[in-house]
Amino acid sequence: MGFPSSKWISNLLFCCFFAGISCNSVEKKIYLHLNYTFPCVRLLNATHQIGCQSSMSGNVGVLHVLESEENLDWVLSSGPNPPYMVILDAPLFTRSIMMKLKSSSGRVAGVAVVAPNTNPAESFSPHTTCPNENTGVYSETYGPAMANCNMTVWNPLGNGLSYEEFDFPIFSLKDDNDTRVIRQCYLDHNQAVNNSTPQYPLCAMELYSHMFAVTDTATCMRRNDISFSISPEMVCDPLGDYNVWGSTRPINNTVKGHKMWENVVIAAARLDSRSFFYDIAPGGESGVSGFVTLLAAAHALRNATQEAQPNRTIVYTFFQGETFDYIGSSRMVYDMQNKQFPLDLDNIHSVLEIGQVGLRADSRLWLHTDPVSRRNDSINQEVEELIKNLHLAATNLSVTPVAPTVSQPLPPSSFQRFLRAQQIPGVVLEDHQSEYVNRFYESMYDNAEYLNVLYPSDLTPEEQLKFITASAKALTEVATLVARTLYMQAGGAESLLSSISADPQIVTQMLYGFLVRPNNSWFQELVPSDFTSHLSDRPPNMYVGAIQQPSEPTLLVQYLLANLTGSTVNVTQEDCQNQREDKDDKDSKHMYTYVWVQGAVPPNSTEREGFCVRSSARLTKAVSPAFELRQFTTSEYSTWTESRWKAIKGRMFLVASHELEMLTLGVGIGVLLTSLLLTYVISAKADILFSSGREPANATY
Repeated sequence: MGFPSSKWISNLLFCCFFAGISCNSVEKKIYLHLNYTFPCVRLLNATHQIGCQSSMSGNVGVLHVLESEENLDWVLSSGPNPPYMVILDAPLFTRSIMMKLKSSSGRVAGVAVVAPNTNPAESFSPHTTCPNENTGVYSETYGPAMANCNMTVWNPLGNGLSYEEFDFPIFSLKDDNDTRVIRQCYLDHNQAVNNSTPQYPLCAMELYSHMFAVTDTATCMRRNDISFSISPEMVCDPLGDYNVWGSTRPINNTVKGHKMWENVVIAAARLDSRSFFYDIAPGGESGVSGFVTLLAAAHALRNATQEAQPNRTIVYTFFQGETFDYIGSSRMVYDMQNKQFPLDLDNIHSVLEIGQVGLRADSRLWLHTDPVSRRNDSINQEVEELIKNLHLAATNLSVTPVAPTVSQPLPPSSFQRFLRAQQIPGVVLEDHQSEYVNRFYESMYDNAEYLNVLYPSDLTPEEQLKFITASAKALTEVATLVARTLYMQAGGAESLLSSISADPQIVTQMLYGFLVRPNNSWFQELVPSDFTSHLSDRPPNMYVGAIQQPSEPTLLVQYLLANLTGSTVNVTQEDCQNQREDKDDKDSKHMYTYVWVQGAVPPNSTEREGFCVRSSARLTKAVSPAFELRQFTTSEYSTWTESRWKAIKGRMFLVASHELEMLTLGVGIGVLLTSLLLTYVISAKADILFSSGREPANATY
């Protein structure tokens, strides 16, 4: 349609002839810039690319608001003004509609999905039906009958949209004033009445999300290595972040590899989630329910493990990037195998993993185990002991641990990566027996509303922070079960179990912070002063991303683990920040980490009372070993990368007919040629046109 060139020529002429009005003001009058746009971006792995992108200059199309799937024919064939920018409500964001738009991409410039303010009644999961099926433990050599979800389809509602490739941009828009203006513009200019053709000017939209990377990870990493300048242009980055871990006993972080004396119980949960859109991944059920439960269990165990330390050490692990082929857990296992971690696989006594536990039905919590490793008598005996401890820990709790009645594989879980390296006893806790009860797995609707983290309408934000929701009570029960089980599994005395209980106030504050608003008074007390600017007023994005520094969720979990399991030490802020308890202590930083947190504001004061927290909470890299080994086509490890881009933006404007654009362009060219000709003539005849008679030399004034 040639929109951009003629628009800019018109703007240029307008600015030239009406210099009294700034070009910036004209631009504002022409365009409505879209706020709160969340794009679908391009991701790549060893074999292909997925996601979306625009052309290098952005995609422009005439607006069409899709009313129903039957209305799709206007976009695909009968509409007279292609390409179209399709605006659709969330219920129409289905695989059926999107694949039809994809097949007619020549007539589709892009798609904007209006995200609702409340969750839809229908199910929606853009993930696959068998998450991480190629990088788990089950394969042709290990439980082949269970590989590729042959026995259990864990996410039957998954439509796979997140793993499709679209050659046009797809954005999510908030249902706010911008979208109301878009709809009104469509009604005023673009809506066909009685099958008539809409008359110009028409409402149009431009979406810009050009991606630099193409083909697959091996290709983009090879392009990264091509350097023709001092600062080469990178086209993609490995997905990755940092794992968080801590222990009930301090472990010397500088001594790597196997320790004969160390025998640990791993307590694991995943941190990350994703959705179709880049910056909206709340992960309420899929991630937050599990790691909040583990944090609450760790807090419940603090006093018990300090007063009566059990024989074995409990190691809390929070894995990043698990959505993308187990990035975090595979990296920790790799480091253990290569003596790059303070422990190795032989140190592990057993594993207890907390998965999706936020949507329990009838108080039941399902205990998933690996039937293949349990064929080994010694492994089976340890697993039975762990299950027995779970049942014992559930005494007087409203949680009923239940083992599935049929032999089935483990659900997608970090534990699978440990089993892939070595047979280890373990149990994965889930709220589902077979298929997920999570109707919104890995979608933007897996949020606070879905997890029933809801508050009375008359509460202030500070009151909401402290209001104990029904979900907080339910997760507190699970956290108490986990804490008591870990204590017994570590060799603790059964007689002390009744003294171990999770705090519902802590659980409800964590749910509020991770699902509603991180920028709250409790989180502010527990973080360093230089981190407070990172606390946002909307739920944090749980997508792992391509950041090479810890993300907001990662650091929040680290600070929470430190505060909930550590202790306060009386040292100066300088010594605390220098990782020491006193100037002569050179080794404490190898056993502990120190963080100076802001603390609370005392009554009748405006200054916070900061203090130093000593804990075992640490970070370790969560980047796939494939990038360390430079094996970009491997099937052993995750190879996911994220494309780079320069700008993500969208804007709306009125566009004239093609004929008027050509006329404008013609007039502009005519004016330009005429001005050039006049300039030439005037320049050539300047001595005649601008000459004046010579004045006498003796002229006086």
